[in-house]
Amino acid sequence: MPNHSPQINKFFKWCMGIIFVLIIIYLCTLVDFLFVPITSLISVVLLPLMLSVFFYYLLRPLVDLLERHKLNRSLAIILIYFAIAVILALFIVGIWPSIRIQMINLVENAPSLFSALSNKVHELEQNGALSAIFPGDVNPLSHLTEYLNKGFFLVTEYVTGLFGLVSNVTIALFTFPLILFYMLKEGGKFGRKLVSFVPKRFLIAANEVLDDIDSALSSFIVGRVLINLALGVLMYLGFLLIGLPYALLLTVVAVVMNFIPFVGAILSSIPIVIIGFIQSPSVAIWSLIVILLAQQIQDNIISPYVFGKQLDVHPLTVIILVLIGGDLAGITGIVLAIPYYMIIKVIVSKVYLLFYREKWEHL
Repeated sequence: MPNHSPQINKFFKWCMGIIFVLIIIYLCTLVDFLFVPITSLISVVLLPLMLSVFFYYLLRPLVDLLERHKLNRSLAIILIYFAIAVILALFIVGIWPSIRIQMINLVENAPSLFSALSNKVHELEQNGALSAIFPGDVNPLSHLTEYLNKGFFLVTEYVTGLFGLVSNVTIALFTFPLILFYMLKEGGKFGRKLVSFVPKRFLIAANEVLDDIDSALSSFIVGRVLINLALGVLMYLGFLLIGLPYALLLTVVAVVMNFIPFVGAILSSIPIVIIGFIQSPSVAIWSLIVILLAQQIQDNIISPYVFGKQLDVHPLTVIILVLIGGDLAGITGIVLAIPYYMIIKVIVSKVYLLFYREKWEHL
């Protein structure tokens, strides 16, 4: 009869370790006042750090390209900063006035738009178009304007709350270019220094993990920016073609919202279809067709070309990650869910290959 005592002892050791970790976490919650300064520091640093990491992966290929052409790395970064400043100036002069005018018009015309929407829904109720779609007394569109009014006021309050965080946003806008400059200048030195603390026998594996994480994040961020810009161009051209009001503003909102996985595309489609419906039911249908065509081109042509096999995340996994991220950390959790998943996936895969593959696959 085989002796299982070593396995049992190992099991109890793992259980005791987990229990001690949980006890430590519980004791930390009892002295949370010690961690308040740390959480405050993290909340202040988080936004500029997120922006710095995002633009680091976005701009690093350009810095590396200029450096390969015998240009000093610091000078290359300064030149890129100057180019970004010129692009921002052109945006402020050429594009922002149109967006601003459309935004002001949309806010000022909101009451009349809601009234027009109510009239359109009433017309559909009168001519029996809704009864052909919804059986019996079921008519979810009867309360549509009421829900939209509530949604509009919630969005207004949310935006007002954001303006209350001007100090934090200002700090982020002034600090993140400095953090980004040093990140671009140092390149991957910080990661190498972090890996240097790993025991020597795991040094090669740790460097491989670091390279895999770096490659995954770089591909994800650069690829996401490229496909979102392509989606914006397709949608804007389609909206101009069908004569959708506020086309530029709605396109910008859709591009920004599309950075939020899965949820962003759905949320950004709602105001587009509603604005089209207020214009006429046919414009609403055509706007929905434009959105679907643009999304199909993005998902089936642009995304596979940009990402290839590098972003191997199943759509169901994306939905689960979005739900978990939103529940844990709100909009920040939704945005960061996929990058965190990619990092954890790389680490877990390497740990499995190093310690468990041989043992588990040859039982």
